[in-house]
Amino acid sequence: MVEFRYDTQLLIDGDDLDEDEVAEYITEHFQGDSLLAVGGDGDPIKIHFHTNEPWKLLEYCRSLGEIYDIIVEDMDRQSRGLKG
Repeated sequence: MVEFRYDTQLLIDGDDLDEDEVAEYITEHFQGDSLLAVGGDGDPIKIHFHTNEPWKLLEYCRSLGEIYDIIVEDMDRQSRGLKG
């Protein structure tokens, strides 16, 4: 079994987003690993994060702007050879 079950990926489109500030907030407020926050400066920010509570991450990201291209994959299922 994996420690953080859900591979969560999405794009955030909002005003004046800073990927460093977003990454810092996620690191301080959510349990997980493998965080990537890339983009900003007028472009959408791509988030990649492994967590057990993807709905909380989605809720936070939605508070920043429009979220889309959302992917939540169950890595535990994938490790057992099942579709995630």
